[in-house]
Amino acid sequence: MGSSETDETLESHGTEMGKRTDSVTRLREWVLVEGDRLFIAMLISAAVFVLFLSLNEIGVIAFTNDASITRVASGMIAGTFSLVTLVVSINQLILSQEFASAGGARDQLEGVMEFRSNVAEAASVPASPASPSRLLEVLIEAINDHATALDDATDSLGDSEIRALIGKYTNGIEESTEQVDDTLEHTTFGTFQAVSAAIAYDAAWQLYVARQLRERYADSLSDEATAAIDELIETLELFITTREHFKTTYLQRELTRFSQLTIYCGLPAILSAMLVGFIYADFTGPTISVVYLPYIVSALVGIVVSPLALLVSYILRTATVTRRTSSIGPMLPQKDPDAGPFDVTDDDGD
Repeated sequence: MGSSETDETLESHGTEMGKRTDSVTRLREWVLVEGDRLFIAMLISAAVFVLFLSLNEIGVIAFTNDASITRVASGMIAGTFSLVTLVVSINQLILSQEFASAGGARDQLEGVMEFRSNVAEAASVPASPASPSRLLEVLIEAINDHATALDDATDSLGDSEIRALIGKYTNGIEESTEQVDDTLEHTTFGTFQAVSAAIAYDAAWQLYVARQLRERYADSLSDEATAAIDELIETLELFITTREHFKTTYLQRELTRFSQLTIYCGLPAILSAMLVGFIYADFTGPTISVVYLPYIVSALVGIVVSPLALLVSYILRTATVTRRTSSIGPMLPQKDPDAGPFDVTDDDGD
């Protein structure tokens, strides 16, 4: 394996959730995943308000036709009712996942306790932390320690090419673990920053490369190096499992909060839509001066679309996170099968 190929095959083309390239990408990432969802929803509602005022100013729309506005108000009432009903259904679906019999709850508890014991053993700590962020941090530190042990165990290898390959792989792990560890130290679970840091860590690719290295160079590795890479693989598997569990828990909390906020906004939205209809209910025309009418109706429409704005803001994040973590372990559908980094092979090996 040549050096150029080695550099390419060890690149990690993973989720890249934390990668920044330009202002457009940073803005897109802020809208999709990083920005506060409630603030994003408020921006959408404000944008609707400004849009309606602007269209009225340039003469594209008007607020003087009683029949048209009344029909629009009726549609907004029906649509808001439908959206609130949909959100209630989503909330019921989330709650249904929390129901469990005594036997099921006990099996779940035993599974969690066994998993925590495995984490404590892999990380060489007396007991795994209770905090999700600290648990992820412990696993990240354990991955870094096992990578360092693997690098040290390969210093005496006679094959300089394999030694350089493993050295580059472990150096990459150390750099990425340090970045994630710095982020996790200053975050708490429940904030998206912690979940984002865990998702951005490309453990699946590192697991894939580690398994390839172990199988392809088993005859060249010492017993110490083989043990180190086995421990690294086990810890990566534990990290992926932990991340998927916490990601699911976080998304459940996000959808529950979205349901609450939608219910809170649902009643004002329906009342605002009804108020639009009442403004035009008089036979003599709108009950408000035509000077203020565009501002008032546009503001009421902005309130009416607030539940929809919440839906857009939350679905953007949950859908993006789900798409970027659509696989578990080294099954990477986002990889191009013809791309160089997808193959971890040598020139002579099969």
